[in-house]
Amino acid sequence: MISLKNSEGLKFTTSATYRIHVKGFLDESWSDRLSGMLIENQTSESKSPVAVLQGTMLDQTQLLGVLSNLYEMHLSLISVELIADE
Repeated sequence: MISLKNSEGLKFTTSATYRIHVKGFLDESWSDRLSGMLIENQTSESKSPVAVLQGTMLDQTQLLGVLSNLYEMHLSLISVELIADE
């Protein structure tokens, strides 16, 4: 289900805060490559490793760059969540 409650003012060029979940653990040193997103490693309910990234992107182009880097790192994407638009 897609929730649009936080997206009223969101545009392609709008800054926004996102939370991204990927499979596996990620060292905090990768934060620079991922536009300074905060990295927190957790364990899912099924005991699988999950890295949670959170940060503010200047626009959706920057978000796409982060997602592209995750793809290049061969990390499986679990979810991308809009936390708040600016």
